[in-house]
Amino acid sequence: MDNAEWRTWREAMATALYGPNGFYRSAGAPARHFRTAAHTGHVWATAIDALVRRVHDDLGRPDEFTVVEVGAGHGELLAGLAGLGSSRWNLVGVDVAPRPDHLPSTIEWRPGLPGSFVGVLLAVEWLDVVPVDVVELTDDGPRLVEVHTDGAERIGAAVSDRDRAWLDRWWPVAEVGDRAEVGRPRDEAWGDAVSRLQTGVAVAVDYAAVPARDVAGTLTGYKDGRQVMPVPDGSMDITAHVLFESLTATAVLTQRDALRELGVSGARPAYDGETADYLSALSHAGDEAELLDPGGLGGFGWLVQSKGTRNPLATTGTVRGSRP
Repeated sequence: MDNAEWRTWREAMATALYGPNGFYRSAGAPARHFRTAAHTGHVWATAIDALVRRVHDDLGRPDEFTVVEVGAGHGELLAGLAGLGSSRWNLVGVDVAPRPDHLPSTIEWRPGLPGSFVGVLLAVEWLDVVPVDVVELTDDGPRLVEVHTDGAERIGAAVSDRDRAWLDRWWPVAEVGDRAEVGRPRDEAWGDAVSRLQTGVAVAVDYAAVPARDVAGTLTGYKDGRQVMPVPDGSMDITAHVLFESLTATAVLTQRDALRELGVSGARPAYDGETADYLSALSHAGDEAELLDPGGLGGFGWLVQSKGTRNPLATTGTVRGSRP
């Protein structure tokens, strides 16, 4: 194989996901390959709307209040909020994909984060696609894993001192053959995103990495609705779980707990003799149950960072201070 086609996983992910022909450059790519919370439609939008309203109220209902979704995909959540939220809110979608045609004209769409705003920052399944390096412990210490365009792998150079320090602190690899993903770029991306929030609340939603469990790493691919071996050719999503412990946060909780706090119950409705109404209520309850399922979407972690206001989900979850 041509050595020029071998790259670190971080480099390969960046090109495969965000390069000129990258996976996320295609409009609506996520919905064609995997299902997310946003695809449950009204239930998800209603829950997020309740969260945003709490923050808006806690801040005294300021005239300038912005909801920014980074990694907004096809804009499903923002479109839902536009139909539910206050007309005073500024709704901003951030994504490398082109603006979806169906979005209301009131929603701003941009390729990068705004400079400064008051309100809510939402990052739903964004950090898991911030490119990271994969390392494997060898007899010579942790080394970078390099990947070819066709998905073949080989052991590369030793990790940098900065990445070695991050691994030693947050995800130590104990036995030869163990793997880890270096989350330092995600720490930096999250820190940069939160720094744009002048006052308000930032929420990141993602599957969490557990180093003691994930000794083979978590890097994987999704294509046509199936989990597949990751191949960095632009044809699929490539993702890795997020190590929440290394990220600055006020509190961490499960999506199941967060959504229950926001009024999502998943309770089966009672039949009142009106078939159409019952079927509609049953469908709604099914969408709620999907979002709460601990073996599925309910297994997501929610990382909450408050700035100048209280945690809107303070009655549940594990509260912790800022990362030192």
